[in-house]
Amino acid sequence: MATDSSEQYYDRAKAVKEFDDAKIGVRGLLDSGITTIPRFFIHPPENLTCLRSTHPSAIQIPTVDLSDLYSNSARSQIIQQIRDAASEFGFFQIINHGISVFIMDNTISAVRAFHELPAVEKKQHYNRTYEGGVFYATNYDLFRAKAATWRDTLGVQTAPVPPNWESVPVICRTEFMEWGRQMAKLGEVLAQVLCEGLGLQQDRLKEIKCLNSSATVANCYPYCPQPDLTLGVSSHTDPFLLTILMQDEVGGLQAKIGENWIDIKPIHGALVINIGDLLQIISNGMYKSVEHRVLADSLSRLSMATHIGPNHKENSDSFGPLPELLSVEKPARFRNFSMTEFMAKFHSQELSIMADNFRL
Repeated sequence: MATDSSEQYYDRAKAVKEFDDAKIGVRGLLDSGITTIPRFFIHPPENLTCLRSTHPSAIQIPTVDLSDLYSNSARSQIIQQIRDAASEFGFFQIINHGISVFIMDNTISAVRAFHELPAVEKKQHYNRTYEGGVFYATNYDLFRAKAATWRDTLGVQTAPVPPNWESVPVICRTEFMEWGRQMAKLGEVLAQVLCEGLGLQQDRLKEIKCLNSSATVANCYPYCPQPDLTLGVSSHTDPFLLTILMQDEVGGLQAKIGENWIDIKPIHGALVINIGDLLQIISNGMYKSVEHRVLADSLSRLSMATHIGPNHKENSDSFGPLPELLSVEKPARFRNFSMTEFMAKFHSQELSIMADNFRL
């Protein structure tokens, strides 16, 4: 059988390196006038099945109102709602969470302004190493993934050590600082509620140093000229304890519930919470970390995801299912591991389902 010459001579590794060396990102490709996406962004057909929601539109992840969280009469009901959502869906949205809509809108506007800067201005920030606690590039796993995804990311590590704030683009520096403060407070509140939902003391996750690290990534998913050939983010689970997500009004985030993909529709002023692999393991599977993805689209989308978890660089403790959640009837479903092993596994593969690596 004859072999197409383009198939025979295509050097994917070279094409990816040339793209990364150009430091223009996906947005820069669009600004250059492309009408088709580069080949290394094209996903195999099995990744692109059922790109539209396969669940009835009436089915949505739960939305939990936190306005009465500190009311004695309402707190137990809110804890139960979050416990049920974390157990059944692994995702839920929260409203009246204490962060003003003004701060949220202002933060989204600031990071959008950064992503809309000319490529020549953004190039000075392009790096893959989190130098100074700041990362800006296309796909953290660009060189490991079988296919690239259609997004650019500006990431800032805010804990345990603050970043070199001078390395954060000035156009969104103040907003990242404020967002980091808000996320630290909300992350602790959510961890307490999730602990209570498991019947634990509310500071149990903090006690085992699961809240010591925090990083926020501002993802830009530009207009895609061929959205049916690629993804904004491929299907994966988050390896962390939990993720707090703010998304704009465009949508495109989907979660896999059972065998169905459902749209997580934006609600202005709401935040999306999803359980990470680490919390699934610590809870011995009582809470679910579920697959999710982001579609490429004909509209530009922006989101900010804050990932909270242990500080793997200074934490030599062993992690696994909490002993108080185990019994003869409920034996451990996951083995123990160090964060060094956990993160080494994470950085050695493309985005995937991390918890599967530690199942018994």
